[in-house]
Amino acid sequence: MAKETHEFQAETKQLLNLMIHSIYTNHEIFLRELISNASDAIDKLHFASLTDKSILEGNEDYEIFLIPDKDSHTLTISDNGIGMNKEEIVENLGTIAKSGTKAFLEQLKKEKENAGNADISDNLIGQFGVGFYSAFMVAEKVTVVTRKAGEKEAVRWESTGDGSYTMEECEKETRGTTITITLGKDFYGDSAEENFTDNWNIQNLVKKYSDYVRYPIKMNFETEETPRDEEGKEIEGAEKIKKTEVRTLNSMQPLWTKNKSDISKEEYSKFLKTQFHEWEEPMEVFHNKAEGTVEYTSLLYIPAKAPFNLYHTDYEPGIQLYSRHVFIMDKCKDLLPDYLGFVKGLVDSPDLSLNISRELLQQSRELKTIGKNMEKTILKSLERKLSKDREGYEKFWAEFGKSLKIGIYNSMFTGNDIINKLKELLLFVSSKDGKNVSLKEYVERMPESQKKIYYATGTDQATIEKLPQMELLKEKGLEVLYLLDPVDEFAIEAIRTYADKEFQSISRGDLDLDDAESQEVKKETEELAKTNDDLIKDIKEALADKVAEVKISARLKSSAVCLVADAQGPSLSMEHTFAAMDNHMFKAKRILEINPHHALFTRLQGLHSAGKDSQDFKDYCDLLYTQALIIEGIMPENPVDFANKIAELMAK
Repeated sequence: MAKETHEFQAETKQLLNLMIHSIYTNHEIFLRELISNASDAIDKLHFASLTDKSILEGNEDYEIFLIPDKDSHTLTISDNGIGMNKEEIVENLGTIAKSGTKAFLEQLKKEKENAGNADISDNLIGQFGVGFYSAFMVAEKVTVVTRKAGEKEAVRWESTGDGSYTMEECEKETRGTTITITLGKDFYGDSAEENFTDNWNIQNLVKKYSDYVRYPIKMNFETEETPRDEEGKEIEGAEKIKKTEVRTLNSMQPLWTKNKSDISKEEYSKFLKTQFHEWEEPMEVFHNKAEGTVEYTSLLYIPAKAPFNLYHTDYEPGIQLYSRHVFIMDKCKDLLPDYLGFVKGLVDSPDLSLNISRELLQQSRELKTIGKNMEKTILKSLERKLSKDREGYEKFWAEFGKSLKIGIYNSMFTGNDIINKLKELLLFVSSKDGKNVSLKEYVERMPESQKKIYYATGTDQATIEKLPQMELLKEKGLEVLYLLDPVDEFAIEAIRTYADKEFQSISRGDLDLDDAESQEVKKETEELAKTNDDLIKDIKEALADKVAEVKISARLKSSAVCLVADAQGPSLSMEHTFAAMDNHMFKAKRILEINPHHALFTRLQGLHSAGKDSQDFKDYCDLLYTQALIIEGIMPENPVDFANKIAELMAK
C-alpha cells in the first residue's frame, strides 16, 4: 500500500481545532487517555484469546511501555494489545462519530455558556470517548504504528492535526499499537512548565491517573552505580557505571481484593476514574464480599452523573467479570436488570470459568445468584438513602430516576415483582409545595375523604398549574402529583394502585370526588346536561369526528372549556408520546367539557337558539375545541383557519 492522504471527518476537524488551540488547561490528561486506550486494547486481546490462543503469537505477557526521549522531543506509548488493521484505523482514528463527538462539542459549548470558563470541561475528553485526540493538545505530530493480532500487515498513520492524515504499509514485528508524539516546544525541555520527556514527571502522572490499570506500565530509567569489590564494598574513586533499569510504574493491585477498612474514600474514587473512565466523585460505592453457596467479591458504583447516552440505543450497560482476579468479560449484561444499567463496577468470583461464553452466562445459576444479591444490595441502599439522606437521594433521582420509571413500565412485559421493588423509590413533584414527594408521603397526608391519588401531566410545573382541570382540585386543597416526564404516566399505569388507592389523572374520566359539595355539583351538572341535551348533541355534530363526546363539566370553575380523555383509553399525553415515536396507532378518546357557568356557554345557547346550522354557531364550536387543544399544548390542525376565525370574531 503506497502512502495515502485522507481528510478527517468534518466534526473531527472541529475537535482537532479545539485541541490544538489549547482550549484545555490540563494538558497532562492526554497521557491518562492514551494509557487507558492501551489498557482497553489489551483487554480486547485477552478476551479474544479465550477462544483463539493463536492471536497471542506466543506472548502472554501483557504490558504498556512508555519511552520519553529528550533528544528527539518525543513521547512514545506502546502496548501489545489487539492492534488495528487499515479498516479499523480509518474507522477509529479518521472518523469519530461513534465516539459521541457531536454530543461532546454540544456539551462543551453548553458548559462554556453556563460557566464562562473552559477549564471545567477538561474531563469531557474521556467522558465522551475522544481521548486519542487529546494527544494533539501537546503534539506537533502524532504517529501511530499498529498491527492487528493474528494479521501480518502493519499500518503507519500520521497527522499534524491540519485536517488530514496519511496512511501506509510498514513493518512491525510484534502485535499491538505504538503511538509516538512529537511534542510541541512548550512541552519538552527543562525550562518547559510541563515537560513530558522527563522520566520523573511521567512516573508521577502514571501514579496520579493510572495506578490501578491492571497491566504493568513500564519505563526505562538510567541509573549510575559505583563499582564494588569482591566483598561487595564500593570502590572509592572508581568511575560510576551507567545502567538501564526497567521499572513498573503502577501498583496494579486489585483494589477490590483489599479489606474495606484499608481503603480510603479517595482510593475508591481514583479506581472508578481510572478503571471506568468516570471523572467525578462517585455518588455511592458498594464493596461486598460474599461466601457460602457462591463466593464472590463485588465493587459497584453509582456515578455522580448519568452518561450522556444513557437512554440512547447505543448505550451499553454491563458489569466487568473476573475469575480469581483474571479479567474474562468487559460488559456482562446478565448481572443486573436494565433499570440499573447506570451502575458501574465489577464482580470477581472463583466459581466462574475463565472461558465461559455469553450463552453459558445466561444459564449460569451462580451468576443469577450474584446478580440478585447485588440488585438487593443496591435497592436497600437507595431505600436507606431516601429515608436518611433526602438531599443526596434527590440528587440521585435527578440523574437516574428515569431509569427506575422505565424499569417499572417495562415490568408490564417482564413481571410485576419489579413494581414492588421500585415503587417506594419513586418521587414526583407535588402541587402542595413544588417539592418532590414519594407515594408513601402523599398517601400519608391524604385527607380521609380522598379516595384516589390525583396526578397531572405536562412539560413543566407552570403549565400544569394553569390547566383548567386543576381549578377544582386547587379550590378543595387536594394534592396533585406533577408528572413532567413522558415516561411518568406509563409507569403510573403499570403500578395501577398504591396502598389500595387508585391513580386518577385530572385529565381522564371523572374525578370521582365524594364530598357533599361535589355530589351536589354532580347532581346539578346532570340536570344541566338534560336541559341542554339538544345543544350538547349539536355541538358534537358540529365537531364531527374531532371528539368522541361533549359534556357539561363538573370540574371547571373559571375556564370556559377543557379537553379530557376517556378513562379506559390512552391519555392525550400518551397519544403525544406515541406520535413523537412515529407511532400513530394509539389515539386518545377526546371528550370536550364545557363550563355551564361561563359567559361563553350562554353565548352558545343564544347562537344555538338562532339555528344550529348557522355559521356563527359552527365557528364558536370549532373555536372552543381549538382553544381546548391549545390549552393541552396540542397544535391546531389548521392554525391559519383558527387565526382567521379569531380575527373575524374580533372585527364584529
